[in-house]
Amino acid sequence: MAFEEYGARALDHFLNPRNAGELPGASAVGTYTNPVCGDLVKLFIKVEEGRIVAARSKTFGCAAAIACSSALTELLVGRTIDEALHLRNEEVVRHLGGLPAHKEKCSLLAEQATRDALRALHL
Repeated sequence: MAFEEYGARALDHFLNPRNAGELPGASAVGTYTNPVCGDLVKLFIKVEEGRIVAARSKTFGCAAAIACSSALTELLVGRTIDEALHLRNEEVVRHLGGLPAHKEKCSLLAEQATRDALRALHL
């Protein structure tokens, strides 16, 4: 891996993923797999009174996929369901301080896993 392609914040999320693992008592679980490379994100969210109070993820993939799912968990906590529905992959990339251009597609894993988890809430 060419670490010099990644900014400090993205590298930190890759090397020290936040909120990794399963979330006991999750309100919903969403998954998304990139059909081209096989990267996978499994997102667990806990919702109370219409607001996401906890988020955790398990990720199988490259450095960018791991960094994106880590950033996603930080971005989701505290949001209402409606706010989470409007989260886009570009916001994840901005939160990470950017990604190499050829790795920005990895942020779509975060967006799609979020949509899948929110669909599982049966709103």
